[in-house]
Amino acid sequence: MQSIMTVGLFFGSFNPVHIGHLAIANHMLAFTEMDELWFVISPHNPFKKRQNMLSETDRLHLVNLAIEDHPAYRSCDIEFRMSRPSYTVDTLARLTDKYPQRKFSLIMGSDNLAQFHKWKNSEAIIANYHRYIYLRPETAPQLLEHIPNATVADAPLMDISSTFIRRAIADGKDVPFYMHDKVYHYVKEMHFYEKYVPSRAKKIQTEA
Repeated sequence: MQSIMTVGLFFGSFNPVHIGHLAIANHMLAFTEMDELWFVISPHNPFKKRQNMLSETDRLHLVNLAIEDHPAYRSCDIEFRMSRPSYTVDTLARLTDKYPQRKFSLIMGSDNLAQFHKWKNSEAIIANYHRYIYLRPETAPQLLEHIPNATVADAPLMDISSTFIRRAIADGKDVPFYMHDKVYHYVKEMHFYEKYVPSRAKKIQTEA
């Protein structure tokens, strides 16, 4: 009988994947009971304005470059074939049905806690999937108290964002140490992010 593997699901646009993402992933694998960690690449939301968003296939390729030497990491493009906008609870249900020999948990930043109750079927996520919370800057301490079915991981707090990297590249800055070496060289080779169009809309926290 095949044993059950525990898998952490790390959702994101990964535009681009950077060392902050990889450090969090490394911590989760090293300091929790996860056997594998899957990077779930979110497709472009057709209801949102595209702001320097690489195609989903390009972002998937960047993730694969970053993790290809680590067998416990895996990329996941399941949301590319789901209705949009995608919702985390639907993705979790689809993966659970497709991979019955894996037990999935959700990796999420603490900045999502304040709005988590607004996520689609958030109660079902809490009831059926353990959540591993990594800290994000300026998280209110009270949000970290009494979180049901969750573990607050003591992961390194790294205030690095994909937005910063995109802006730096557009400004002609060389930022090789913010990305995996293979990711950096591919971004440079393909001239990704060399033109930056800032969003005029206020940033709104949404589901992964």
